[in-house]
Amino acid sequence: MPSAPLPVEEGSTTLANGEWHRMHPLTPLFKGGLALIIIAGIVIANMRDRLITWAVGIFTPEEAHYGDYAGADPVDWVLSNNLILVALLSVLGLVVVLVLIFWFVWRFQQFRITGDHVEVRKGIIFRSHRRAPLDRVQGVNLTRPFPARIIGLAKLEVVGAGNDANVELEYLATPRAESVRADILRLASGARAARDAALNPAATSAAPGPTSARAQLVGSMNAGVNGLISGVDLADVVPESVVKIPTGRLVGSQLISGLLWFVFFGAIFAIAIGSALIGMLADGNSDGGFVLLGLGLGMGVPMVIAVVGITWAQISKSLRYSIAPTPDGVRITYGLLTTVTETLPPGRIFAVEVSQSLLWRPFGWWTIKINRMSGKSAAQQSSGSGQQFNVVLPVGKRADVERVLALVLPDVPGESIPFLWDQGVVGPADGDAYRTMPRRAAWRRPFSWKRHGYLVADFGLLLRRGNVWRKLAVFPLARLQGVSLSQGPIDRHQRVSGAQVHTVPGPITGYLSGLERADALALVDEVSRAAAEAASRDTTHRWSAHATEIPVAAPPAPPAYTGPPPVFPVPGQAGPPAPPVSPPAPPVDTPAPPVLPVLPPASPVGPPSGVPAAPAENAPEGPQVPPNFPAAPPAAPPAPPLLRRTRRDDGA
Repeated sequence: MPSAPLPVEEGSTTLANGEWHRMHPLTPLFKGGLALIIIAGIVIANMRDRLITWAVGIFTPEEAHYGDYAGADPVDWVLSNNLILVALLSVLGLVVVLVLIFWFVWRFQQFRITGDHVEVRKGIIFRSHRRAPLDRVQGVNLTRPFPARIIGLAKLEVVGAGNDANVELEYLATPRAESVRADILRLASGARAARDAALNPAATSAAPGPTSARAQLVGSMNAGVNGLISGVDLADVVPESVVKIPTGRLVGSQLISGLLWFVFFGAIFAIAIGSALIGMLADGNSDGGFVLLGLGLGMGVPMVIAVVGITWAQISKSLRYSIAPTPDGVRITYGLLTTVTETLPPGRIFAVEVSQSLLWRPFGWWTIKINRMSGKSAAQQSSGSGQQFNVVLPVGKRADVERVLALVLPDVPGESIPFLWDQGVVGPADGDAYRTMPRRAAWRRPFSWKRHGYLVADFGLLLRRGNVWRKLAVFPLARLQGVSLSQGPIDRHQRVSGAQVHTVPGPITGYLSGLERADALALVDEVSRAAAEAASRDTTHRWSAHATEIPVAAPPAPPAYTGPPPVFPVPGQAGPPAPPVSPPAPPVDTPAPPVLPVLPPASPVGPPSGVPAAPAENAPEGPQVPPNFPAAPPAAPPAPPLLRRTRRDDGA
C-alpha cells in the first residue's frame, strides 16, 4: 500500500495537492501508440488479401472453395457482394480495440506531487512505481517534441541525483506542465507557499481546476497550434534572455566545427581512393574506373550524409536559444522543431568550463559547458542528446561569456568576473596567482606549460589548461567531492605530481599533470579546508528559503516585574531605571568578593604617539582586485594587490 500523501503547502495548483492525477488523454498515442497505428496500417495494406481470405474462411467457409469467391480478387468479391458495411464494421472494431487499449494504458498511468516526493505509477500487467525526493531534485526539464507541439502537449523530466533516477511525466498540456514545473521547483526550494499567496493572492484563487478529458484535449490543441505559429513563449521569463546569439554566428560556428569532420572523412576517402588507384595502375588494369566510381560513391555518399546530419542536428538543437534568470534558477530554452526548456536551480551546477577551439579563435567565439547531476549513465551523457543538456552557451563573445558566468556562478562577485577572464580564460598574466608547471616538466606540455595550473579562490577551484584549445574550469568549493594525487616513476624522478579533482560525471574533467610536489600538497590542503568552510555556509539546497524575508511574529512581552526593586534593571522592562539599592552587608567572617578594576577602553590601532601616520598618497597604487582572490605576499613583484603570487620556478 502506498504511503499517505504528506500535506502540501497552500498556494499550489490543483495538480500539486498530494492527490493522484492522470496524464493527458492523448499520452498513449505519443508513447508508442502512433507507431503502433502506422505499423498496423502498413501490415493491413500489404496483407489485405490474406486478411480477407482469413476472415472469409472463418465466417463463411463455404465461400472459400465454392461460389464467386474461389479464385477471385478478395476486394472485388467484397464489393460485388455488398459487404462494404461488414468491412467497415471490422475496421471500426479494430479501432475500438486500440482505443480500449489506449484507455487502459492512460487509466493506469498516474502521478502525484506531495510535500516530499514526485511519484509516478504506471502499468497494467507489469506495474512500476517511481519516486523522486524533492530535496534531491537537480532540475526540471520541459520538452516539447514536434508532433506533441502541434497538439499542445509537453513532457516533464524531473532530474534526480543518481543513475536512472529521473522521473518523467509525459504528457501534459503545456500550460499545466508549466504550472507543475513551477510547483515542483517551489517545493524543492524550501520556500513557503504562504509567502507566494500573500504576494499574489489572485493567482491562488485563479488556479486551474480539474477539467474533463475533452476540455483538456480541445484546450491543448488550440494552445499547441497557437504556440507553433508564435514560437516559444518567453513572456514569463523576467528579465528576458541576457544573451542574444545571431543566427549567422550560430550556423557559422557549427559549420566550422563540421569542417573538422569533412577533413577527417576526406582524408580517409582520399587514402582509400589513392590506394585503389595505385593498385590499378600497378596491375595495368584499364577497367578500374568503374571500381573507383563504385568505391567513391560507396564511401563518399555515406560520409557526406553523416557530416550533414551531425551538423544539422547541432544547428537545430541550438536555434532559438535563450537564457534568463528566474526565482527558481537559470532557465535555458533551445530547439527549432523539438523545444527544450530546462531550469537549473542554484547549487545544482558542479563545474563550469569556458573553452575555445583553434578554429574559433579568429572570430573570438567561446562556449560554456557544465557538469550537473543528470540522472543518466556515462554512456547516455556521452551521446549527442546527453551532451546538449550540458551546454549553457553554444557560442558567444566575451560579453556573452561574462553574463552567463554571472548566472551560473552566483557566488562569484561581479567585480571578479573580469579577473576570471584576464587571468584565467586568456591568461597567463604577469604576476597572477596561478600555480603552474615547473620548467623542468615543460616537455610534457611544450605549448601550454606556463598556462597549465590552478588557483584556489574563496568561491571555487580554478583550473587553467591548454593553449591551442584554451580552457578554464571552475569547480565550486561547496560541491567539490575531493582531490587526489598520483605520482608515477617518471613523476618521482622529476619531483612532480598529478592531481585529479573529483566531481560528478560530465564533459568537464579536472586533471592536472606535472605540478610541483609542494604545490600539489598545498592544493589538497587548501581545497580540504576551503571546501569544508564553503559547505558549512552553503544554503543553495534550499535556494528560495532565504530569497525573501518572511515576517516573523514578535514574541510576547514578558510579564511586568512585581517584586522588590532590583539592583539591575529587569531585561525588557520599560521606563526609567530603578534607583540603586544598597545590598545587605556581608557577614564578618565572610570576606567580600574582590572588586575587579574597570579597564579603560581600548585605544584605536595606529602608530605610537609622536610618530606621524603615513600620508594616504604614499599608499601603494595598483588595480583594485576583489577580495575573493588570494592575497599576494608583501615581497611579491608589482601585481594586483589582493592577488597572491604563488608561481614557482626552480630555474632547473
